[in-house]
Amino acid sequence: MLESRVRPLGSTTFNPTISACEKGGKWEKASKLLSMMPESAVSLATMTSNAAISAYEKGGQWKKALQLFIVVAQRNVEHCTIAFSALISACEKGNEWEKALLIFGLMAQSKVQYTTLTFNAVISACEKGNQWEKALQLLHTMVQSSMELDSITFNAVISSCGKGEEWKQALHVLSVMEQSKVESNEITFNAAISACEKGA
Repeated sequence: MLESRVRPLGSTTFNPTISACEKGGKWEKASKLLSMMPESAVSLATMTSNAAISAYEKGGQWKKALQLFIVVAQRNVEHCTIAFSALISACEKGNEWEKALLIFGLMAQSKVQYTTLTFNAVISACEKGNQWEKALQLLHTMVQSSMELDSITFNAVISSCGKGEEWKQALHVLSVMEQSKVESNEITFNAAISACEKGA
């Protein structure tokens, strides 16, 4: 009599499936798959955790993203720029600017390379948290580090200055944007006009 044998699920099954959930915005399904992984004796690979954290980020689940981030760190799996950026973005969407800044600081300690995407996420978190001074400091760091700047970077800083009723700072950032040869758009001008209105 032949025995039917079922092979245990491996990372080659989980990685692309969780990645597909992330791309489809199905964080609940990604979470379900993650919960199955220990039962299948599969180690939590960097690729898998990145996709899951990104899925939580897209689903606005910053707490779950943070919990997974901590679990992965405890298993001595190295986090990369993708995981850090996704977690910061998740905190930004959850209006958790302090946590976003804390995780941003952990990147330096972990010697993980910053990207424009990372900076944009943490600047946006500061903008939502009415932390215009911190947003300006981050922009200054980007300029000093000769990092690539884009309209998202400047728009968030200008908007942040506007919320802080710092219209002069907002106009200064607009001039830096022009000097940096970054193309402005409707969002840029609306943010600058709004800043001037609030400071009037």
